[in-house]
Amino acid sequence: MNAVLDIISVVLILLGAALCLTAAIGLLRFHDVPTRLHAATKPQVLGLIVICLAVALSARSWPVVAFLVAIVLVQLATAPLSAHMVGRAAHRNGTIEASSLYVDELTESRETPPAAGG
Repeated sequence: MNAVLDIISVVLILLGAALCLTAAIGLLRFHDVPTRLHAATKPQVLGLIVICLAVALSARSWPVVAFLVAIVLVQLATAPLSAHMVGRAAHRNGTIEASSLYVDELTESRETPPAAGG
């Protein structure tokens, strides 16, 4: 049984490494900010989750699993937030091509004045 779990762990680590590699290749190959953000967040987070699953299977220890769950939760919380902030900053700097957007809600919200409170 231990040999089977070790083989599964190795396969999961290779899969996670391949996902992280596709994220790195996507960052190099894509030309604009939204597609780079997509490449940086989606496969990277999934690759980390798969690698953490492999480490949990390999370690077979509950304290290690608890630590890995915390790592995955922090990654799931910070990756979308950081991508959102980078995307907003790129929009404000004018780095994003307006023609590539289907709907541009940020420009619409900056042009309309805020409603008066009261």
